[in-house]
Amino acid sequence: MAKKHVTETKIKKIPNAYIEGAGVVVQEKITETLEKNYMPYAMSVIISRALPEIDGFKPSHRKLLYTMYKMGLLTGQKTKSANVVGQTMRLNPHGDGAIYETLVRLSRGNETLLHPYIDSKGNFGKSYSRDMAYAASRYTEVKLDPICAEMFRDIDKDTVDFVPNYDNTMMEPTLFPATFPSVLVNSNVGIAVSMASSVCPFNLEEVCETCISLIKNPSHNVLTTLKGPDFPGGGYYIYDEGEFAKICATGKGSMKVRAKYSYDKAANCIEVTEIPYSTTVEAIMDKIIELIKLGKIREVSYLRDETDLSGLKLAIDLKRGTDPDKLMQKLFRLTPLQDNYSCNFNILIAGNPKVMGVGEILTEWTAFRKECIKRRVYFDLTKMKDKLHLLEGLKKILLDIDKAIKIIRETAEEADVVPNLMIGFGIDEIQAEYVAEIKLRHINKEYILKRVEETEQLKNDIAEMEGILADPKKIEKIIITELKDVIKKYSKPRLTEVIYDDDTENADIDEDIPDYPVNLFLSESGYFKKITNQSLRMSSDQKLKEGDRIVAHIESNNKSDLLFFTDMQQVYKTKASAFDDTKASVLGDYVPAKLGFDQDENVRFMVNTTDYSGFMFFVFENGKVAKVPLKEYETKTNRKKLQKAYSGKSPLVAILYAADNCDLLVSSSAGKSLVFDTGLILPKSTRDTQGVQVMTLRGSAVITKAAIVTEEASADKFRAKSIPAAGTATGNADVFPGQLEL
Repeated sequence: MAKKHVTETKIKKIPNAYIEGAGVVVQEKITETLEKNYMPYAMSVIISRALPEIDGFKPSHRKLLYTMYKMGLLTGQKTKSANVVGQTMRLNPHGDGAIYETLVRLSRGNETLLHPYIDSKGNFGKSYSRDMAYAASRYTEVKLDPICAEMFRDIDKDTVDFVPNYDNTMMEPTLFPATFPSVLVNSNVGIAVSMASSVCPFNLEEVCETCISLIKNPSHNVLTTLKGPDFPGGGYYIYDEGEFAKICATGKGSMKVRAKYSYDKAANCIEVTEIPYSTTVEAIMDKIIELIKLGKIREVSYLRDETDLSGLKLAIDLKRGTDPDKLMQKLFRLTPLQDNYSCNFNILIAGNPKVMGVGEILTEWTAFRKECIKRRVYFDLTKMKDKLHLLEGLKKILLDIDKAIKIIRETAEEADVVPNLMIGFGIDEIQAEYVAEIKLRHINKEYILKRVEETEQLKNDIAEMEGILADPKKIEKIIITELKDVIKKYSKPRLTEVIYDDDTENADIDEDIPDYPVNLFLSESGYFKKITNQSLRMSSDQKLKEGDRIVAHIESNNKSDLLFFTDMQQVYKTKASAFDDTKASVLGDYVPAKLGFDQDENVRFMVNTTDYSGFMFFVFENGKVAKVPLKEYETKTNRKKLQKAYSGKSPLVAILYAADNCDLLVSSSAGKSLVFDTGLILPKSTRDTQGVQVMTLRGSAVITKAAIVTEEASADKFRAKSIPAAGTATGNADVFPGQLEL
């Protein structure tokens, strides 16, 4: 019975051991699940991990540098990196590996930052090398770089907010009171959830001068003081005023950076000493080797990495008779020796991610710095007022020191000393406590008189500080003075040179392009195919997206140039060889993605040419037609994108191309059509010309269609001998069958 009783008791206790509802499958909307379980993680990554804040730091950077500051490494001797990593764990709950990687990136030895925050000793790897590993933390030594004094200046004067660390055992700053816009001086790259940030570095002096100019004049043009990025790896920045202006205004865009090289004639060798910031020497070597194997580069006999303690060096031995400059132009085009750096200035402002241009970032930083200075001044003001209060109590003691001594001597209990002094001299408890704590050796007139003399100076300082708090202009002067001091102490010459002449960009390498007949297809939605004759004979059924159709089929060759006109008055230039040979059974390349179109930009027309002969015709709704020689789209610099390709004054009806003058048919919404010889229109060298009036329109009528009249078509009844003309009524006839519409 006892055994049975125990069994029953166990059975009764089992239900209490389970969590209520455990194991029960409950239907829930996926949106609710994501909101409860995924959104907190996503917000944590965005706000507390991946994106930099206005002081230029991510939380991991800030925790590490503040730990080093509290360890006394701003002025002390270097210590082992392992010590720093261990201490940082009090603020950063991540593992030692992640913390040390952060330290490596901030160090001088790694050469990632333009102005490193950590002075290092030992092997910290190199940012320009993929394979050069850094030494373990037990071998390397670090301390804070002198520039960190600008990060921590007055941090103990309540200039920024402090919050508890993850286990609530100590406090850490939410931001650093940086005295210069470090957010733009050192690069910062981070990938959050659904968003990312990529801030390129700028020269410290240029950033500070730009900030000073914006403080003095909010409408200051940033481009006049900011020349361009300044990468720690040096190289050349190929200046594109339009693109750089876009980056400064919006915070988004890309910039071209090119390697720096020299030619050793005696050794017949090219020596690359500076490479783009966004690549590594191993990536460049891998690409060159790949091109050699493919037979696209035949001028290189040997390639080696000669990087040593003196810095990066990539040696390229040349075959006899090779032109080094011509080879480098080819390598710039085909390898990461010339690379794009994509900018996305996404920065946390008051906990909210915001993409901003340079001017807006500096304005936000100035507002942040003003608040820091206000808090610092208020902190000092409070301390001075407290000290003045004490000295005013001491001044009353000066009137009768003997009385103070007598009161203290005749007081029976220690606890009554302060109350008796308060009564005897008419001072408050704080002042009485201060007097009571004065050492016996200091109870002399000389000491007391010196303390009292400070009163006048304190009153003047208090008045000055109150004036600063009341006048924003005085705060701005303080910021400007601090920025000028930073320039004087820490500025250094640019490492990345700005070049304005890109005539050699993308040098012609036609000799390396195989030439053979191809068929070019373009669909209405922007898909492009390059198909060889043999492949087209095997299968001619075109695969297309639902609702799409082929609007152009051109027989050409692989070396021909392609011009894609878009609906945003731009033309993108490339070569047929830039597209891979494909088959009719695939969708093909999406041109806007392949050529990097702007957002919501679509293809309107494609032109294929080898000699840029012929004319472009742009037909507009207002009855005007522009005739532009195709030669006007030929450029010596082989630029990939031309703006103002045609006029945007009136909506575009059609883009047409003809090798010579031809008959052009236009039709209006009023039911009239007109055929005229394009020889009646004079060609214009200005690409965005508004054209000439060819059709007289009345009321709200507009041009609706246009086409080149083919030899088979008969449209003589609509022909006009001069323009402009009103056109002829078409009735119900369709005057466009068989016309070339694209």
